[in-house]
Amino acid sequence: MPTITRDGIASARIADSLREAILRGEIAPGERIRQEQVAADHDASRLPVREALRTLESEGLVTLVANTGAWVSHLSLSECDELYQIRERIEPLLLGYSIPNLDETTIARLDSLADEMQNAADVARFLHLDREFHLLSYSGASTLLLGDTVSRLWNLTQHYRRAYSMRLDRDGNRILHDEHHMLVRAIELRDADDAGRVLLGHIRRTRLELARHPDLFELR
Repeated sequence: MPTITRDGIASARIADSLREAILRGEIAPGERIRQEQVAADHDASRLPVREALRTLESEGLVTLVANTGAWVSHLSLSECDELYQIRERIEPLLLGYSIPNLDETTIARLDSLADEMQNAADVARFLHLDREFHLLSYSGASTLLLGDTVSRLWNLTQHYRRAYSMRLDRDGNRILHDEHHMLVRAIELRDADDAGRVLLGHIRRTRLELARHPDLFELR
């Protein structure tokens, strides 16, 4: 069994902390992550900080530039549009792999999450539940590459999903929640084709709305 070093434990702890801060939007896209400050904040040396940043780079959350530093990953509008078009095509595929293997307990949790999202008090809570809902819907899939690819795409587009959610009007919110409930019904019926169609439209709706707000892709 491999030995877990003190630096390895510190690296995992730092990666967890930075990951949560990035996903919650506390560190903005394009913002520099200063290794010395992170080390001081976590009472650690620079080595576990560098390891943590490499982990986050592999997840799509951080961009490392050799001999320069680390920044939270940022997308242009065209990059975001392309990533969403990829998601439209591969996430229904992943969901189709997953549906036959989802048990009744998992489906019941998806149903509960759809209700919780509809009653979420704020965008931060909604995004937390939304991420759990979709990744849980994929949890029945056993894949070599697709699952990791989807997780990375979710990380890369997290900030823009937040921006989209904050701009939804009442009709947009209603459609969003209706689609979540429709997904649950299709999953309950084990209808992968219908679930895939709902999911594709769900992702596409976000892409088209983001395209209407190019200002979101400007670095502050």
